[in-house]
Amino acid sequence: MASFRRRVLVPLLASAAFAAPAGAQTGSAQASAADTPSQQATATTADGDIIVTAQKRDESIQNVPISIQAIGTRRLDQLNVSNFNDYTQLLPSVAFQSSQPGVTTVYMRGVASGGDGNHSGSLPSVGVYLDEQPVTTIGGTLDIHIYDIARIESLAGPQGTLYGASSEAGTIRIITNKPDTAGLYGRVDGEVNMLRSGGIGYTSEGMLNIPFGERVALRMVGFYQKDAGFIDNVPGTRRFLPEAGGISVDNAAYVKKDYNDTETYGGRAALKIDLDDNWTATPTLLYQEQNSHGSYGYDPKVGDLEVQRFYPEYRRDRFAQAALTIEGQLGNWDVTYAGALLDRRAVQSSDYTDYAEAYDSLYSAVGGLAGYFYYQDNDGNTIDPRQRVIGRDHFKKLSQEVRVASPVDQPFRLVAGAFYQRQSNLIFQDYQIPNLGSQVSANGYPGTLWLTRQHRVDKDYAVFGEASYDLTPKLTLTAGGRVFIYDNSLVGFFGFGRNPGVDPADGRPYTASPFNAAGSSRTGVASCYMAGGGTLRDAYLNGGDTGNFLTSPDVGAIPCVNLGVPDGNRVLPKHADGQGVTYRFNATWKPTDAVLLYATASRGFRPGGINRRGDVADYAADFLTNYELGWKTTLPGGAVRFNGAVYQQNWDQFQFSFLGANSFTVIQNGPDARIRGVEMDTSVTLGGLSLTAAGAYTDARTRTELCDSVDCTAEGAKVLAPAGTRLPITPRFKISGTARYAVPIGTVRAYVQGLIAHQSSASSDLRIDKATALGRLEPYTSASLSVGGEVANYTFELFVRNLWDERGQISRFQQCGACDQRPYVVPIAPRTIGIRAGAKF
Repeated sequence: MASFRRRVLVPLLASAAFAAPAGAQTGSAQASAADTPSQQATATTADGDIIVTAQKRDESIQNVPISIQAIGTRRLDQLNVSNFNDYTQLLPSVAFQSSQPGVTTVYMRGVASGGDGNHSGSLPSVGVYLDEQPVTTIGGTLDIHIYDIARIESLAGPQGTLYGASSEAGTIRIITNKPDTAGLYGRVDGEVNMLRSGGIGYTSEGMLNIPFGERVALRMVGFYQKDAGFIDNVPGTRRFLPEAGGISVDNAAYVKKDYNDTETYGGRAALKIDLDDNWTATPTLLYQEQNSHGSYGYDPKVGDLEVQRFYPEYRRDRFAQAALTIEGQLGNWDVTYAGALLDRRAVQSSDYTDYAEAYDSLYSAVGGLAGYFYYQDNDGNTIDPRQRVIGRDHFKKLSQEVRVASPVDQPFRLVAGAFYQRQSNLIFQDYQIPNLGSQVSANGYPGTLWLTRQHRVDKDYAVFGEASYDLTPKLTLTAGGRVFIYDNSLVGFFGFGRNPGVDPADGRPYTASPFNAAGSSRTGVASCYMAGGGTLRDAYLNGGDTGNFLTSPDVGAIPCVNLGVPDGNRVLPKHADGQGVTYRFNATWKPTDAVLLYATASRGFRPGGINRRGDVADYAADFLTNYELGWKTTLPGGAVRFNGAVYQQNWDQFQFSFLGANSFTVIQNGPDARIRGVEMDTSVTLGGLSLTAAGAYTDARTRTELCDSVDCTAEGAKVLAPAGTRLPITPRFKISGTARYAVPIGTVRAYVQGLIAHQSSASSDLRIDKATALGRLEPYTSASLSVGGEVANYTFELFVRNLWDERGQISRFQQCGACDQRPYVVPIAPRTIGIRAGAKF
């Protein structure tokens, strides 16, 4: 059945989309009679064009000479879009990896090496903005709840001129509806749904707009969403091979049906203050909390939508942002200030039993993990070697931008500004083994085998400008640049404690040895800096003082500091900094009002950074150069639109993140890559029938070898991926289409709507051996269907999502990154049937 759907439906989609990254969709233009005029103007103009701000100005999407898709308010509501997964299926140039809600890394146009998103890894290559403020964090993308949103803009290709460091491959902008002084109005919506082989979920949402006179208005949004679980934690056992004949454990205490569920709640508030006729201030507050339980990946070896987990698993992700936007005019120039402070705290518990299982087998000849690592309690008894990881991340992000824009009606137009950003993460990873003896634990953390506690800071400074000049009424040239400086730092501790039973390297007793439970003399406390100079290991081997560690006030309670730069009686953070220039050149030709053609050459970048391992060098910035030809066409009356682009991108010495020896995250500048692609979208309106389609073809390959060393010619270097290897994660072919037919039946404006999406297979990792162990992301086709109507200010709908109950694969991963066992599959949600209703007032 699945193969039949692919054979029949994919060609149908292709014929629609490539008859179809830049198009507007007409669904947004069909404003409901219940919408206020101000609400309609937020997303559309009178002729149906979506107004976007991708170039820091208000412009019709059909006049913006870049590859952009915009999903407006109306269509977001029609398709019941509420989260990141929902809207990315409509964006053909976007791919992503996710292990659970709130842990997502976004890629665009095939610019993906895999393995990003770690708190010690590279910065993202795709920027995410909420209104004017960047909300991209070191650890991944905020999964902002989508409700009362004016539009979502997807800008494909480097946006390094106007958007900077984390927009190397593209930018996603979430634009909220703004407070409105026109009148008091609001809406409420609710949903109840049921998953096949899962539980019951529900959603409640509401918005209220309150004017306070002619110059002040308040807009408030609140929401609560419960996503039901659909993966079962089924009974299982694990057997380990320590001394005393083996230990067998089971997961009876954690067996549960519909093991994974998530609740999300929060709200937004925005206050619009017209200071005078020319100046407006808009302070906003956002709060969202997401609580997830269980695993969102299933183990195919256990069964469909089934896992065997032996410790509690959960994630609590809370973020709040305070932002201020001030807009006004000095003379006839527009001036904008945008500043924000984001605070995100995430706490997570993960079962790490797979690591114990793999390494217990590896060391079976010497008594398993318990024999090799001295896993004993304080009485010397051998203990269960299973691990649990407790992680805490505290992200902070301060961003500020000031820019000016010249009048839009002049032949010469300029946008220029300055930008500053400081983002930090206080990292805490606690690898716990219950009853682990204090002599084998990290110093000061009984029961902790491995501790990571670090403080990371990433700073960006930039000035930018972009100028356009109309050579003729039909031909415009644009040139822009961004001068940037980045300064990244890292300080703290990572590794094992000080004392095993015996140091296996030389047999000396633990009372004198600084070496750790893993038998390594170079990680953990053994590598901490001493007040007298050098490390503990140096002091021990040379007969020096082994009792006076250096520490750092920036990190919190740690045994000592082994990541940083010693400076007398203190340890300073390690730094990696750099500077450079990105650019954009564009020529736009508009032979008629209905046709726009453009050619672009642009460059984006991602800052370099620091490897926490002292024996691994820092990694440099990587750069993406894009060459693109695009078109935007609109037939008279706006009934048909057809937009697209073809491009080639060169990704030079891209940053590659992976788990190296002992599951250390290592980042190195890898090979060069070449990415070629085509992306198109179209929309057609024929009376009550609206059709949209969007598709992308991406051919992304390495041009040189990827090795386990920066220098592939170095002695002993191993080739991990030969030249010509396809980049992972991004499917070669991705396409989606929607159809909506509306017809009046008495007083009811009834409709039927369908959505279908397909994507081809993709590798799960760039490294050939690891990709083989993980398995490929398989192709899939999913569909949704809904039937509903509107009566006065009320709406109701019956819907089915994932109509065929496909196991579409979002990503594949392993709990133990350095082990090749038990790959997990993160699927899309099973078939979901539900009812949705709403009211406007």
